[in-house]
Amino acid sequence: MSTPATTRGDFGPRLRALRSRAGLSQEELAHRAGVSVRALADMERGRTRGPQRRTVAALTAALALPGADAKALEEAAAAGRPRPLPAAPTGLQLPRDVHDFTAREADLARLRTIAEGAGPAHPPVVLVTGQPGLGKTAFAVRAAHSLADRYPDGRFAVDLRGTDAEPAEPREVLRRLLRALGVAESAIPQDVESRAGLLRAAVEDRRVLFVLDNAADEGQVRPLLPAVGPALTVVTSRNALTGLEGVHRVELGVLRREESVALLGRVAGPERVAAEAQAARDLAELCGHLPLAVRIAAQRLAARPGERLSKLAAQLADERRRLDILQAGNLQVRAAFALSYERLDARARRVLRRAALAAGTDFSPQTAALLSGTTLRQAELCTRELADRGLLLPDPAAERYRFHDLVRLFATEQLAEDDPAELARAREHTARWMLARARAAALHFDAERSPVGDPHNETAPRGREEARGWLEAERTQWLDALRQAHTDGHHREVLDTAEAMHWFSDRTQHWEQWAQVFRCSVAAARGLGSRRDEAVHLNYLAWAHNLCLHDYPGGLATAREALAAAREADDLLQTGWAYGYGAGALHRLGRPEEAVAWLEDSAACHRANPTPQGRLAELTTLNALGAHLRLTGRAEEALAIHRRSEELCEAGIPGQSADLLAVYRAGTLHHLGCDLGALGRWAEAEPLLRRALDRFEAAGMAAWSEPARLDLAIALRHLGRTAQARTTLQAAHRGLAEQSHPRLAEADRERADSAVGDPSGAAGH
Repeated sequence: MSTPATTRGDFGPRLRALRSRAGLSQEELAHRAGVSVRALADMERGRTRGPQRRTVAALTAALALPGADAKALEEAAAAGRPRPLPAAPTGLQLPRDVHDFTAREADLARLRTIAEGAGPAHPPVVLVTGQPGLGKTAFAVRAAHSLADRYPDGRFAVDLRGTDAEPAEPREVLRRLLRALGVAESAIPQDVESRAGLLRAAVEDRRVLFVLDNAADEGQVRPLLPAVGPALTVVTSRNALTGLEGVHRVELGVLRREESVALLGRVAGPERVAAEAQAARDLAELCGHLPLAVRIAAQRLAARPGERLSKLAAQLADERRRLDILQAGNLQVRAAFALSYERLDARARRVLRRAALAAGTDFSPQTAALLSGTTLRQAELCTRELADRGLLLPDPAAERYRFHDLVRLFATEQLAEDDPAELARAREHTARWMLARARAAALHFDAERSPVGDPHNETAPRGREEARGWLEAERTQWLDALRQAHTDGHHREVLDTAEAMHWFSDRTQHWEQWAQVFRCSVAAARGLGSRRDEAVHLNYLAWAHNLCLHDYPGGLATAREALAAAREADDLLQTGWAYGYGAGALHRLGRPEEAVAWLEDSAACHRANPTPQGRLAELTTLNALGAHLRLTGRAEEALAIHRRSEELCEAGIPGQSADLLAVYRAGTLHHLGCDLGALGRWAEAEPLLRRALDRFEAAGMAAWSEPARLDLAIALRHLGRTAQARTTLQAAHRGLAEQSHPRLAEADRERADSAVGDPSGAAGH
């Protein structure tokens, strides 16, 4: 085959002819050469006019070309490669690729897919965002180098200096890009709009790649974007640039643990990391898996080849020194955060640093407003801005925010800007506001009291669902406020808050934090010198030991303390409750006869108490006594006692709400169903258990509904209704697991028993 002289642009037709001669489809040649089908199609259509030597060599081998054809194909490719431009480029060459770049494979693959799928009518713009220290620039540079084959007409990078006090002007950036593309200085117009138009014209038929690094805002970027043609633009920014239209967004996150450890190994040496695997994992965790921090730690180790990883981990464990240590030369985590912090206005800076005082892992704009002394609306605007700037991480489902660990340390350092006395006032104001809201929200669950005293009526929860949502979302904040009030000696506030929580706690027995609440209230009662209040809250604490912590020795000891305080205060109601909580602990400690004796004493105390509270307490105690009798094999006696409970429910209790009595009826129905089941009367038990479950669910009492659901599943199995039993058991198992309920083990055994009769062997899945 003769080889005609090559001209610029004939690589594609030549390649297509050679492929046809070899009898290969595009897919077959792409597979043999190790290139994508789209890349091969771009070469044949002339969109890629000058692929690199290694690509041509792979195609030559795949086509098994003789020497002359191979040489001609390479010459055609060389003719299509860009030649040095006149008026030398103005320092916009891509930075060097970092050889130890780690992870981001999925993000890089997505960017490549975007580049390969682009059409000339819509030149793609990829916006890479994320908080400071995520390696956005390194990612963009790695992507640009990996895509170099596709952009033979030039790859250019420009720093837009978005974190500087004076970011780069679009007018000057356009001049530099035009000069790099070969436009003479004298041909460049003066105004931004004309320069932007000339840039768009210059690249509309050229395969160029722009990396616009560290963008400040949308207005800086828009004039720099091509309108049509095959160009690719990659923009990086710490800001979300939410107003930038028609862009592909790649939001980088922190590394996974194994990726952080891999980066440590690539920089500091894989042998050192393997030798101290746990220390390497600790280092990655202490760096918050932030690429910049991990790299700094790794480079410190690389500079000290004899230093152990565990030594550096021990140094970083001290939060006061962590940001000091996380610097290597001009790489500094603190400096990276400071660049963004200094670009904020005074109010946003105050919101950021004061938010570091919030308890727990996340916080709401309301908490930020209280701590920073702004209005809620101002705090909402600031937190959104801080999230857009990568300094806060927004919750995907709720308007809540959290810090990266290292950003929190940085924000805490900035509290030095505030007067300590003002900070103390802000913290106390926030704590007292949180306690007032918590009390009002919790009273939604108290059948005898109205939810009053909320500090901000406009945002106060309306109804039980909203109240529960607030109490759950802000649990860490109001618990911290309660502890602070206890430390500051605000005993009455602590007692009032804990008392308001009493009925709500029954609906959330799986919260271990109730023990903290009632320890604080017991201490507050002692601080006030009130033995009656001490007895009340010791009883609450005994309940928490039994049902929340499953600490039965602690429950019994606390019940004994409550009994002593109640007797000293001559309080019949609290004496009866103390006997009841002690009985619960004794039963779980495997001392059933003592438990029954304590319950009988409890019932006697309540029977002697003529008040409505005495009737409710008697009803509770009878239900508990019957349960103990049933569990000790005395089901007939249990049934008789629970029939007495049923009579009390039917008679009603003066002054008690219908909702409250409905809950007690549900508890009694549950016990009656279990008694009948223990007697083998499953057909009578099933409807009672179902009614109890329905009422618990209507009241939102998951701690009560899930055990009832388990008992219903057992009844259905005994009745031979296998499919219903299996479905009910699966739901009960999920609910009990969410609560870490003590009956979860029983549900596991029931699932195992059910699987025996399940022909699919899939019970519970």
